[in-house]
Amino acid sequence: MKPVPHATSLRRAPIQRRSAERLTRILDACADLLDEVGYDDLSTRAVAQRAGVPIGSVYRFFGNKRQMADALAQRNLERYTERVTARLQEVGDGGWRGAMDAVLDEYLAMKRTAPGFSLVDFGNQIPVGVRHAEPNHRVADRLTDLLSGYLGRTPDDDLRRTFLIAVETADTLVHLAFRVAPEGDEKIIEEARELLRAYLARVLD
Repeated sequence: MKPVPHATSLRRAPIQRRSAERLTRILDACADLLDEVGYDDLSTRAVAQRAGVPIGSVYRFFGNKRQMADALAQRNLERYTERVTARLQEVGDGGWRGAMDAVLDEYLAMKRTAPGFSLVDFGNQIPVGVRHAEPNHRVADRLTDLLSGYLGRTPDDDLRRTFLIAVETADTLVHLAFRVAPEGDEKIIEEARELLRAYLARVLD
């Protein structure tokens, strides 16, 4: 079973399998509708109808659509972590360059294919255009914990700061790439990759 969203996103965490499956359907419906109608026109009633559940089931987990979007963002982060972990296992001992490619490539893949991701990603796009610092700190902390062992580094404050700077840089440039082209402008993405390599080489080599 996939990890459920962080408890702070939920009024009540699912305990039984059927309840967890219902929560999954609600979040899937939320993601699909975000792509179709956007955040402003998203409603808990529309999500319930799309998910095929009573409206009370939605309110059992969420007080409003903002909490739903937050839970979807948390699920995105869990799935992203799973994807990066699997990719690192495939890459093997590729050093920090292989790890960086895995981190960036899986983010780009989710950006292009994951429903609702273009609006909520890891929590910094709702309301549209508003980008808070907290989600990037959360992503950087997750990557620090995930990659420190792979890189043979201690997950100390210096490494967390390094990854936070890399995440903030990648976030800004990837958003630019997707503003320029729907699937992400490849030239901007490659420039971002080269910039990250130059910065991380100075710190990690």
